[in-house]
Amino acid sequence: MPETNFDKTEHEVVLTCKDLCKCYGGVVHASKHVDFDLRRGEVHAFLGENGAGKSTLMKMLYGIEQPDEGKIYINGKEIVLSSSAVAIANGIGMVHQELMLIPHLTVVENIILGQETKTKVGTLNLRAAHKEIKNLADAYGLEIDLNALVEKLSIGQRQRVEIIKLLYRKADILILDEPTALLTPQESDALFEVLRRLKEMGKSIIFITHKLREVYQIADRMTVIRSGKIVGVTTPQETNVAELAQMMVGKTVSGSRRTPHPIGSNIVLDVKNVNVLGFDNIKVVDDVSFSVRAGEVLGVAGIEGNGQTQLAQAILGLLKTKSGSIYLEGKEISRQSTKKIRKAGVGSIPDDRQGMGLILSMRIFENMVLNEYDEKPFAKNPVYEDWGCIKEYAREKIEDYSIATANESVYVSALSGGNQQKIVVARELTKDCKLLIAAQPTRGVDIASAYYIHSRILQAAEEGCAVVMISSDLDELIRVSDRIMVMFRGKVMGFVDGDAATREGLGRMMLGESDGESI
Repeated sequence: MPETNFDKTEHEVVLTCKDLCKCYGGVVHASKHVDFDLRRGEVHAFLGENGAGKSTLMKMLYGIEQPDEGKIYINGKEIVLSSSAVAIANGIGMVHQELMLIPHLTVVENIILGQETKTKVGTLNLRAAHKEIKNLADAYGLEIDLNALVEKLSIGQRQRVEIIKLLYRKADILILDEPTALLTPQESDALFEVLRRLKEMGKSIIFITHKLREVYQIADRMTVIRSGKIVGVTTPQETNVAELAQMMVGKTVSGSRRTPHPIGSNIVLDVKNVNVLGFDNIKVVDDVSFSVRAGEVLGVAGIEGNGQTQLAQAILGLLKTKSGSIYLEGKEISRQSTKKIRKAGVGSIPDDRQGMGLILSMRIFENMVLNEYDEKPFAKNPVYEDWGCIKEYAREKIEDYSIATANESVYVSALSGGNQQKIVVARELTKDCKLLIAAQPTRGVDIASAYYIHSRILQAAEEGCAVVMISSDLDELIRVSDRIMVMFRGKVMGFVDGDAATREGLGRMMLGESDGESI
């Protein structure tokens, strides 16, 4: 059972890092003499760009990596965290950005995995485990169907399962790595309520995020790390978003709305009365109609699972439409293959960059030409690639898009999330791109990379590319879009001019209230 509320005035330190250093290859320092402390009942946010050293530090705290120098103390006692098992035994738990759950097992089975409750004769005692976990979930306000298969749960619900799993293992220190990266605004708010409850019960939380707005919602203190070094520790009361962003990247970054620009008169994408059925024969896209002109950015807002993904897949030919028509520059593409649609000038930034946008086991130069590796100038014929030409092209893209890498032959799996995303953007925004379907284009990337990706998308728009940008980040949509289309249960709730859009108004529309005016 959880502890009762405690006296927060004591500022009891539960975790201390002294002079932690981690070096890779004898040259690259991921952590440089890091000093850090975590207090009981505190949410301590860690901020920094992709590759700044946040993940390396957290891996050392969770026993995945071992520091080259320095010491770690838990409740004043020096501890050598030689493995994750040792970290767990000392009350440290971690929820990774890529959730570590087995889809085909139930919630209870996932939670007890490796910590199974057994009967006297050695068989699995699911009834006792179920009772214990239910009591734990109820005490912390973590409502979940314990008998549900994990594959049937939303991302937000899976996040709760991971947290319950840590509490079941009696973790007092919880490390959450980008916990809201895949959550809707509503799911993020629900998570914050859980975290507030946890800290009231004396749990200490390290919260890694790129989203500055949520830092001010949940954090007691913030530590900013850059190039492996801690450059500042502050509180929400002592700084503002602009100052925090500058600390993160070492320079001023602009989060202002895009400047006015001309939009062409010709319609590039025209979607008319499109319907798409899901696996259960229920409409997931319900009579959707809209158009996008050359140079226009149409944002698409909606709680995930309301048809946005299926709409994008239908435009790209990945899903068949039940009825309706889709036109690209006046030519119907509704019944064409994805390959033909892509060849016609449609680019795609998928919402799952690792699963759909990249092949992690391949190198940068190979990923840069996934769409056209068998065509000139990259191939002399369909079965003979010109690797010299491909590598030269990749080097140009690396320089043009400021991709942080040693060279074009580095495996994509070794890059940070922001640099992986830049590869997808670089590949898709070719000079021949007439229409770009960008789904969650900055999910899980740092603020500097996000603004850079925005700038390249807007540059393409200014050059005449039509853009459909699907995002769960309302600030992003308001910052970048000319118009915003809101979807709810597969239907279009309405359209809002980008200059007039507000988070509150869009949020109401996302919940089914019509605030916008269809145009």
